[in-house]
Amino acid sequence: MSLPDAISEDFEKLSAKDSVLSDIFTPEFLERYEVHSYRNASRILASACADELKELVDTLTQFQIRTVDIVTPGGNKSLIAKSMDKLLFPKGWYESRIQGDLIVRKRTVVPNPQAGKTRSEKKTEIVEKRYKIDNFIDGHKIDFVKNRVAFDMEWNSKDQTFDRDLYAVRTFYECGIVDAGVLLTRSKSLGPIFAEIGSRVKMSDFKAKYGASTTWMGKLLYRLDAGRGGGCPVLAIGIKPGAIADFEQWKSENPVISKGIDVSELTEDGESEGEE
Repeated sequence: MSLPDAISEDFEKLSAKDSVLSDIFTPEFLERYEVHSYRNASRILASACADELKELVDTLTQFQIRTVDIVTPGGNKSLIAKSMDKLLFPKGWYESRIQGDLIVRKRTVVPNPQAGKTRSEKKTEIVEKRYKIDNFIDGHKIDFVKNRVAFDMEWNSKDQTFDRDLYAVRTFYECGIVDAGVLLTRSKSLGPIFAEIGSRVKMSDFKAKYGASTTWMGKLLYRLDAGRGGGCPVLAIGIKPGAIADFEQWKSENPVISKGIDVSELTEDGESEGEE
């Protein structure tokens, strides 16, 4: 059965992605990072949280990755994430978590059987009953929060981590605690760098560690385009090769030892996921 002509026509695509960024993202900054703004996050941060946004931009400008950090196991937290901690903790950006109970009030309008007998009697009265759901909001944690800005970094977690991050950011926003969220991850443009590194190190799990099902920009934009950030303004920032300080020197010191990895295995289309 075909749809009516009016319905079967091409649909206009809706998108919360902004076409304009704040001027604070200079050409020099954009050489090192790609930036995507959703629900006016760029302009909201530049206007309402100008000091915090400038501090983040300045910090990311200082932030550098060493190639050896990419290939060094970090346990629960990579050396790259730890270096971000060292930059932001002294500036007052701290891990934060929100918790809350839900209080529900049920108000029932009850007829007064005494109404009409005297002028002072009301026809109805309000009977209120209260309910409580413990831990209605619980476990929503963000790596760095300062004033009304939330900032999270995902270097090489499983890509489903983005769902947790977006849920946490939107919960902070919906509770009125932050004005916007900022998420930092790897740019797709790091794919060729990782392919080169993979051909020069003896790491059997390198492809799995930095593969297409881990946290990189394609997996984040897929979720933001699908509206998983809710109504929260979100700024997505991707780390580009310019943020790696010593790659050419590292390459010269580490010759090719294997065929390496196909770049497409590290940077598949973020919209191709359907397994969740």
